[in-house]
Amino acid sequence: MSKLVPKLRFKEFSGEWEEKKLGDIVDIFKGKGISKNDISENGKLDCIRYGELYTEYREIINNIKSKTNLNQNNLVLSKKNDVIIPSSGETNIDIATAHCILKDNIALGGDLNILRGQENGIFLAYYLSNAKKNEISKLAQGIAVVHLYSSQLSKLTLHLPTPKEQQKIANTLSSLDSLIEAYQRKVEALYKHKKALMQQLFPSEGENVPKLRFKEFTGEWEEKKLGDIYKFFPTNSFSRDKLNYEKGKVKNIHYGDIHTKFSTLFDITKEVVPYINQSVDITKIKKDYYCVEGDMVFADASEDLDDIGKSIELINLNNESLLAGLHTLLARQREEKLIKGFSGHLFKSNFIRNQIKREAQGAKVLGISVRRLENIMISFPKSPKEQQKIANTLSSLDSLIEATKQKVEALYKHKKALMQQMFVSGEG
Repeated sequence: MSKLVPKLRFKEFSGEWEEKKLGDIVDIFKGKGISKNDISENGKLDCIRYGELYTEYREIINNIKSKTNLNQNNLVLSKKNDVIIPSSGETNIDIATAHCILKDNIALGGDLNILRGQENGIFLAYYLSNAKKNEISKLAQGIAVVHLYSSQLSKLTLHLPTPKEQQKIANTLSSLDSLIEAYQRKVEALYKHKKALMQQLFPSEGENVPKLRFKEFTGEWEEKKLGDIYKFFPTNSFSRDKLNYEKGKVKNIHYGDIHTKFSTLFDITKEVVPYINQSVDITKIKKDYYCVEGDMVFADASEDLDDIGKSIELINLNNESLLAGLHTLLARQREEKLIKGFSGHLFKSNFIRNQIKREAQGAKVLGISVRRLENIMISFPKSPKEQQKIANTLSSLDSLIEATKQKVEALYKHKKALMQQMFVSGEG
């Protein structure tokens, strides 16, 4: 039997980690119900509900995102170093997540297991969420909704180092999380900066020049109906089951990918785009209906008003064959009025986005038609050099945002790899 020691260890520590049951080191109990209707922006009491653990928090909870006006005398309140684990959820993996609370008197919702009494809650949260994630997920029971009971958690076998080694591991991982958070804040700040910059670089409704302009350019911007600049071409309606990511001769843009992952300026060499299954007959699709560089592709359906008519500009197709697919509209310039790389940013401007939102139709699912898009007014500088300058400015900012996001992803991967080395799972 292998010794219970981690693969990666600080040199000042030695000896095997001690085996204990979770129930021997903490008391486990549940929070009290806080419904969605109990959440208020003007609430006086910080609170945490179980659903937020999946979307709002990592292992360490310091800044609380929700508030309630419920009477704290009727609630379960946190103590610093409490560790919380969901007691119900949709999947076994989702439920196997632990978080340490760094503040007293946070109201804790009903679908939470509260672990209290461990001296180093930060270490315990990292340890449970990573080294014990698979074991905890196996304890959860249920079909449509899975449940994790305190009686099951209490029997979970742990392997723990000395308090000093726990603290060193906790400090290391906390420092790494702080670095990740700093880069995430930078990403958010860059997005806000870009949004504010675009409001200045493109004219507002009723105006024919932007508020912020490069000094070498003058004169009013040209204003035209979208249909005067662009001609629309037919698209296909192939659903996801007609697509694959392994092989094929022709790639296909699905509207869902415009909503969720494709960049404003679409470079096929940098995007993961599905192929049309080779069993699908595409012989009747005319040559003109295939995408070309400079085309705009719009998503014509969305459940969210902010996403209706969301678009991408195709700037590099790498000589590959590409079609616009289900719930998309394909637009191509009648003559080159807008340089490649400018249109993608232009169609993200408030002036155009607000018009598209007004033209959207529907209740649960919103739609935008070619006819309605054609009547939208677009405003652009006559000078290709000014278009290029605007495109370069915004593209440079996009590159900086993407580089920072990649740094966050790299730090996450480093953190995950580090934890695999620093903990003793005891499995196997």
